[in-house]
Amino acid sequence: MKSPLRSALFLVALAALSLPIVAQEGPLESTPPKGITPEEIIAQFAAREKLFKEAREHYTYRQDIKVQTRDGDTVTGEYHEVFDVLYDDKGHRLENVVFAPQSSLEQGGLSLDQGDVQDFRNRLPFVLTTEEVPEYNILYVGQQQEDQLHCYVFDIAPKAIVGKKRYFQGRIWVDDSDHQIVKTYGQAVPEIRDTKKKGKEEHLYPKFTTWRQQIDNQYWFPTYTRADDTLHFNTGDIHIREIVKYEDYKRFGANVKILYQGKEVPKADQKPEDKKPDTTPQK
Repeated sequence: MKSPLRSALFLVALAALSLPIVAQEGPLESTPPKGITPEEIIAQFAAREKLFKEAREHYTYRQDIKVQTRDGDTVTGEYHEVFDVLYDDKGHRLENVVFAPQSSLEQGGLSLDQGDVQDFRNRLPFVLTTEEVPEYNILYVGQQQEDQLHCYVFDIAPKAIVGKKRYFQGRIWVDDSDHQIVKTYGQAVPEIRDTKKKGKEEHLYPKFTTWRQQIDNQYWFPTYTRADDTLHFNTGDIHIREIVKYEDYKRFGANVKILYQGKEVPKADQKPEDKKPDTTPQK
């Protein structure tokens, strides 16, 4: 996000991220994993993340994005977009916008930038594949209960900011059974700040939490993202709230084969009951 005025490169330190307290979340225990090393856990969840990323490219779904600026309980500006992610007969990704009223965010002193557009599609539903692991410092910090799920917890931060590429910085929770990421908390980086107060444009981004849900009894897909943060621009603080929903996942294409653990996943006539953490907050 950017304030209509201001800028200058600023890389956020991981220590600056204050982790929120979520209901039905157990205490973080610094106990080392048993029967497996943190490095092995990373290798396994990264391999599954690659599988998940490839599988999600064969699902249609609806994404509902709502961004608000707020003054207490009063909404001062809003951006709202709903689009369906579809595929043509050659498998190319398409976005069909079904709802997009005129944005009033600027009335709240904010406007979206290209970084926000990238984050809505790539950083909020964060994926960390085997190929991307070398780009990050990944630190095992312990184990934690997320409702019925027992999770390994890792802090991650990019080793370097390369060009205009955007990264995720924060914390991930990995289910100790499936070895898949089930929750993320953090922030998209880099930000741009006018640290010398020369009137350059600033680009700041909120901390967010994304919850995943097990779809088709196989893949942990993102289903809900929430951010409620205050962005500290030189021109003044702006309270922002984001709600992003990913709904109605459906596999497409009769000739598409999706493999899991070396075997083709059969297409079910009925969607099995989904497994998910119950900590997803209600709007």
